[in-house]
Amino acid sequence: MKLGFIGLGKMGAFMVERLLNDGHDVVVYNRTPEKTKETEKKGAVAAYSLEELVSKLPAPKIVWLMIPSGDPVQNTIEQLIPLLSKDDIIIDGGNSYYKDSVRRSHELSVHGINYMDAGTSGGIWGLQLGYCVMVGGEKNIFDHCESVFRTLAPENGYRYIGKAGAGHYVKMIHNGIEYGMMQAYAEGFELMHKSDYNIDLHGVAELWDKGSVVRSWLLQLLANALKDDKDLSALKDYVEDSGEGRWTVLDGIEKSVPVNVIADSLFARFRSRQEESYGAKILAALRNEFGGHSVKKK
Repeated sequence: MKLGFIGLGKMGAFMVERLLNDGHDVVVYNRTPEKTKETEKKGAVAAYSLEELVSKLPAPKIVWLMIPSGDPVQNTIEQLIPLLSKDDIIIDGGNSYYKDSVRRSHELSVHGINYMDAGTSGGIWGLQLGYCVMVGGEKNIFDHCESVFRTLAPENGYRYIGKAGAGHYVKMIHNGIEYGMMQAYAEGFELMHKSDYNIDLHGVAELWDKGSVVRSWLLQLLANALKDDKDLSALKDYVEDSGEGRWTVLDGIEKSVPVNVIADSLFARFRSRQEESYGAKILAALRNEFGGHSVKKK
């Protein structure tokens, strides 16, 4: 199948390479042309504008977006609308908010353009292992594009989830769960790191991956990270979030569903970015005021 691909970042370039390796024809565009040129060397057809990308695709045109959520996706879709025709297809493979995906599907349908939301998980390992793909949209459009999803995924690693927004909704919950799993590993390994036993944390991570009920791919990745530096001394204790955890917590609030673990793991990331905690100062000041407890001065 021939398709256009916009966005050649950490995941996008590897996804294109996986598609090329399975015989798909891919026309690529990236905001920085250097990445387009790099991908062209691997067999992709280069385009240096959205107009050029669309012009090189057969009807019905399929355009996959692998760009940051929010304004970048919205702006790109708005630029694509006058370039595309009835029955053409836009697939958003990034981490867009599912409510935005529902709205975009409706807005594009007015122009006769089909929209699919394809939540994609696999990170930088996807080229080698494949990507788990969760797809929302019209079932007949999914069927038309299925060979693309099949190529990107490992065996049984892609699925049609439901109507517009369903793919990104399931991916949002997936990432919220991921936050909680990572936080649990972080807390447990910190306890072992501070124990009196001089534990080989890399060895424990490898051990637990052999038959333990907490074995997972995340644990394998942790073992890799701890292999040469159990103190992780090269890293700063600063953790970003890309939005999905926040959206999952908000969804829990909207549905009155308690998501304690996911919320706590999100707030732990917020805490990691604080050079100083004003809230902790409040706590120290209150203990001093009501009980005369000692405080540490700067």
